[in-house]
Amino acid sequence: MNKLVVTSSLLMSVLVSPVSMAIEKRYVATPQQSTWEMVTNSPLECRLVHPIPNYGDAEFSSAAGKKINLDFELKMRRPMGETRNVSLISMPPAWRPGENADRITNIKFFKQFDGYIGGQTAWGILGELEKGRYPTFSYQDWQSRDQRIEVALSSVLFQAKYNVFSDCISNLLPYSFEDISFTILHYERDSDKLNKASRKRLSQIADYVRYNQDIDLVLVATYTDSNGSKSSSQDLSERRADSLREYFKSLGLPENRIQVQGYGKRRPIADNSSPIGKDKNRRVVISLGRTQI
Repeated sequence: MNKLVVTSSLLMSVLVSPVSMAIEKRYVATPQQSTWEMVTNSPLECRLVHPIPNYGDAEFSSAAGKKINLDFELKMRRPMGETRNVSLISMPPAWRPGENADRITNIKFFKQFDGYIGGQTAWGILGELEKGRYPTFSYQDWQSRDQRIEVALSSVLFQAKYNVFSDCISNLLPYSFEDISFTILHYERDSDKLNKASRKRLSQIADYVRYNQDIDLVLVATYTDSNGSKSSSQDLSERRADSLREYFKSLGLPENRIQVQGYGKRRPIADNSSPIGKDKNRRVVISLGRTQI
């Protein structure tokens, strides 16, 4: 982060040259207006929103996944009609006169899209808010060439909700829908019991299904190895399928959203003449579907 040796009152003289000095239009919540709200707080998603009067919302979000992640969106009521270069500045609040403004980075806001920032820069915005400063976006208005827009995030009442947001992130599941939407599990030999690794995986699927109200279909297909007669293999396969149907029903999924099928020794994926091949064939394939928003 590079220091700008200026105060907030001189920001515009740094951002634009004297020749192209622009009229400033500023959007920011007053201390009395400033609010931060946790609109989503679950093991699947964390979402922290700050309304900016007459402009839109600033929104931080993090989702369940293998890696900790953070997205920031500046959601505008009227998306820009032209792509714009944007200066992101950390400004001191009005009640801390004499502090300098710090340049964070330069970014682009794209035509007809909300302003998006991810990764380290998004974490940096949170860091500036935690210091009590006002991260500010400055860009030329696409509707008026002689006007610059400033959009600032207020740090008033930020800290308490940020603590909740941080706790939420620490409790996110360490896997996403994509990680568990197609899963192959394996059984103990001649048993309707899953092996240890598969029981752990099924537990992960269960955790995700419990929290995600958008899961609207579970497809379960069970298979056996070549041991036993055709009828006994089919019976074992169907017992495994029925057991999983009851398991998903116990998670609260309606029965009409659970489709199971036992295939017995049909459709092997490996050579049944070897123990390793048989282990691969004793399997269940679980596919999850969810409502698309």
